[in-house]
Amino acid sequence: MSTHIHADQEHDIIYPQVLPFLLIHAGCLLATWSGVSWPAVAMCIVLYWLRMFAITAGYHRYFSHRAYSTSRTFQFALAFLAQSSSQKSVLWWAAKHRHHHLYSDTEKDVHSPSQKGFVYSHVSWIFHRQHDATDLTKVSDFASYPELMWLHKLELVPAIVTAGLCFLIAGWSGLVVGFFWSTVLLYHATFCINSLAHVHGQKRYVTGDNSRNNWLLALFTMGEGWHNNHHAYQSSAKQGFRWWEIDVTYYILVALSRLGIVWNLKTPPEQVLRNEQRLGSRVIRRTAEQLVRRFNPEGIALAIRSSVHQTDLFPRDVVLKGYPRVEMHLPNMPTRGQLLAEARVMFAKTTFLDDIVDRAHELLFASVASYLAVPPLVAVKNSDLE
Repeated sequence: MSTHIHADQEHDIIYPQVLPFLLIHAGCLLATWSGVSWPAVAMCIVLYWLRMFAITAGYHRYFSHRAYSTSRTFQFALAFLAQSSSQKSVLWWAAKHRHHHLYSDTEKDVHSPSQKGFVYSHVSWIFHRQHDATDLTKVSDFASYPELMWLHKLELVPAIVTAGLCFLIAGWSGLVVGFFWSTVLLYHATFCINSLAHVHGQKRYVTGDNSRNNWLLALFTMGEGWHNNHHAYQSSAKQGFRWWEIDVTYYILVALSRLGIVWNLKTPPEQVLRNEQRLGSRVIRRTAEQLVRRFNPEGIALAIRSSVHQTDLFPRDVVLKGYPRVEMHLPNMPTRGQLLAEARVMFAKTTFLDDIVDRAHELLFASVASYLAVPPLVAVKNSDLE
């Protein structure tokens, strides 16, 4: 996977914001000076899992997707604990994540490995000026709470308080091992969902992006590794759809619901579990675009130009239904059957495969036509088409 960062982005890094991130990483090395005490190790383990839950149940399933309901008090507690992981404010996190789902793995996605490379999607995207601002309109449902806006404006306060407590409890080893180590582990476990979970794993559902289920990531992130499941039904508090898909965050949420702390836990309907859910037009279009890219429209157009004289391709007097169209017999053009065969290899099971192939068929001809400098909508007569 390419790790190239576009030239215009290389000069748009907020260097001051890189410094705290680097210092926390460098601070981990101070363990050679502070020592590694057992209380500090225990603190590291507890803080990792406690704050991981706050990230998965708070930042992600609650603030980003409203997958369940809770009280204003517990809402603030989740936000405070999640922000102690030093991953910016809850409003920033949720706004960026909602944007990610809206444009997942497209050019507008803020952290797509398929668009801008693995390293960029894993970590470096957060240091670019265009990603620093928070679009509060995307989280207007939470921006109306004064206490959440306070946390947003003073986003480092929870992390500083947590670091201070670690020092008071276990001294320098508590700060270095308990806070720094657990924070760095949290960084990269969380970031792996943006990067690895869009590169390695299995795809059970057609989602129009590259999200994947990764069981190993699910273990380290308390269930977030079932990422393809999540993209198939985003509002679910449960991301491990099968009985064997371990989702510790959901198990804890169920326990909290029995205590009355959270309620209205959303789960995927049977139609989704059977993989029979209706695909939206956006998912069908994006999936069709993925299929078209496998066939290299520019290469097809070049092959057509080399085998057929330009004047033989486009009669000038064809007009159908009021729109200029060109009826063509194009050699080297893949048939619908070829697209269908490739789609069956590329994509997970879906009852909407024919719709995807039909859309891809249209997009492929439109793309080839654009390279041949003809109107983008074409009616095609090809004796090989099915």
